[in-house]
Amino acid sequence: MLVHPWDLTTGEDEWRAFVAGQGFGQLIAAGRDRVVPVVVPTQYVLDSDHLLLHLATPNPIWHAIEENPTVLLSVAGDWAFIPSAWKAIGDEDPALGIPTTYYAAAQLRCEATVIDDDEGKLAILRRQLGAFESGSGHADPSAHQRKLPGIRGLKLTIGEVTGKFKYGGNVDEAHRRAISQRLASRGGPGDGAARAHLERRSGF
Repeated sequence: MLVHPWDLTTGEDEWRAFVAGQGFGQLIAAGRDRVVPVVVPTQYVLDSDHLLLHLATPNPIWHAIEENPTVLLSVAGDWAFIPSAWKAIGDEDPALGIPTTYYAAAQLRCEATVIDDDEGKLAILRRQLGAFESGSGHADPSAHQRKLPGIRGLKLTIGEVTGKFKYGGNVDEAHRRAISQRLASRGGPGDGAARAHLERRSGF
């Protein structure tokens, strides 16, 4: 993906917080000599330098991973559309504003390890349940031991990470402050998260 210098991630802490907070992305396996890669929407848990997840045994991605264990997890979110008029302040003509979309994205190149033993799969399920519904009173996944053949686990070891945080870094502070105020007033889905990124990266 194209990442302008002003949209670069500020570092590991930023992209890790974003990836952990999203918990959902697109797992892409190119395989070998395939015209089209296999793309699977999936939940995951960020665990230190690994991503943990499970998928159904019939999922077509397993064949692609067998061909080539290098995969990409693409995570995008916290997006908000910025209308043309919002890009104008003071005496600037609102009709001449250029609309855009604010968003965060991270692409993580990983090496995939398939987990097929029951204890390994149970460990992943426990980790996911602990992340997504801690304290809910759910049964331990071993209660569904007979269903374990229906899934396979994946441990993705994170390698190269490309992070992009597109939140007005190419405009001056006055324009960013104006957009922050308009995001607060609109209050639509994603506006709060986008505003938080904008203000954090702007230092106000």
